[in-house]
Amino acid sequence: MKDTVKIIESFLLPRWNLVKSQQEKDEINRLADELRKASGQSPHLSFSVVSDIHVQYWDTQAQGKFSAALEDLYRLNPNLDALVINGDLGDGRSDDYAMLNSILQKYPLPKTVYYTLGNHEFYKAYYKSNADWSPSTFPNGESDRASIERFLSHTEISSVYYNSWIQGYHFIFLGSEQYRQSDPANYEDAWLSSAQLSWLQKKLQENYSPHRPMFVFLHQPLQGTVSGSVERGVVQQMELKQLLSVYTEVIFLSGHTHWELRLPTTLVRDVFTMVNSSSVSSPYDNNDRPIQGTRSEGLVIDVYEDRVHIRGRDFYTQTWIPEADYSVSL
Repeated sequence: MKDTVKIIESFLLPRWNLVKSQQEKDEINRLADELRKASGQSPHLSFSVVSDIHVQYWDTQAQGKFSAALEDLYRLNPNLDALVINGDLGDGRSDDYAMLNSILQKYPLPKTVYYTLGNHEFYKAYYKSNADWSPSTFPNGESDRASIERFLSHTEISSVYYNSWIQGYHFIFLGSEQYRQSDPANYEDAWLSSAQLSWLQKKLQENYSPHRPMFVFLHQPLQGTVSGSVERGVVQQMELKQLLSVYTEVIFLSGHTHWELRLPTTLVRDVFTMVNSSSVSSPYDNNDRPIQGTRSEGLVIDVYEDRVHIRGRDFYTQTWIPEADYSVSL
């Protein structure tokens, strides 16, 4: 396996950047796939998780970083089964969604793109107009329900919580149903209704198979778990953690904190597994401050018969983050 990875990453993929034609790029990817198959290391499922992309219609830096991430992911594996954008797509305005969709249309994408709703999807409530930031007049005529409906319309999904099966593996997506308009005490936390939690309980039981991973996504982490989750995260965190703790097979992926992937609490194990996904637009250090420069991070996940391989990726340098290389045994 190590020799196969070395050949692919040291010899084949660097050449991908040098060739010009799509035909030559496709041939390099084909050779990489053949090597994986020949070594018996072809995964059952491969997908990427990114979060906090913060694509706003005016922010060319965020747009460029997200574009570079899409290009790097395709270069790595043009046959990814899915891309999950785990919240904070933009600031919840129609122009932000339009910009995001225009970027997505420019690049070859995995077979399916999934979305979760982050706290910034409610941020239109801080604007008097499209560009006039005015938190003193919050909510500026915007209801939290209107923010949710706009998210659902632009992502073309029917609910902030939903599920999907990919190559026989269960993917479960959760999302906040309230923001500060409904209750100022919600702050930036995810608020999960009893209906959503009941639905989650049923979905975790659906076609359950021991030792087979289930992937659960929510923008906000559980408090006091992964990097940066010290203060808050989910209003109903005790109820959510209790449901997830029934299953050691759960891998719970979150964003929100922006904390960089090299930190030791990127992955935390507590009955089930929790993983932080940093930020494409602006990773933070462990002092909760933005890291200056070009840093842009996300996760690539390969699922094998006996393990889940989770790796952190720096999209700008097109390199793996060695401190964020985890094998979750099944």
